[in-house]
Amino acid sequence: MTTRPWKIPESVLVVIHTPALDVLLIRRADAVDFWQSVTGSKDAADEPFALTAAREVAEETGIDCSEGSVLAPHLVDWQVRNVYEIYPQWRARYAPGVTRNTEHLFGLCVPERLTPTLAPREHTEWKWLPYREAADACFSPSNAEAILLLPQFRQ
Repeated sequence: MTTRPWKIPESVLVVIHTPALDVLLIRRADAVDFWQSVTGSKDAADEPFALTAAREVAEETGIDCSEGSVLAPHLVDWQVRNVYEIYPQWRARYAPGVTRNTEHLFGLCVPERLTPTLAPREHTEWKWLPYREAADACFSPSNAEAILLLPQFRQ
């Protein structure tokens, strides 16, 4: 049996949206009715946050916003950080004693409502909603707050 490395308590949250401020939400496979934006932790301590964001978007939705892609200029670091308590059910993924995570917020503006390709082990459904409805549908208060910031960061 191989041991998984501890998750790094630094992550990204990427609000994927259209110019009309419709927001893509995806439902977690491991929790009923946990709708969220794209999220994920750094793979290595020195991984740049923009790379983490692009990687997670690709892994969770199949949308390519990596460097050199058409959408790369539309992946924007909002320069906003949230520090929050890690939910108890997920603390075992982190080193002993780690209880807080720092989340870095990004936005990705796509030209229209795209059809994502989900990673079924992580997410089971998707939906596009106007941003206020999307914020109301999120299980995470920090995710809802990030979505509500969208009008001030629209491109």
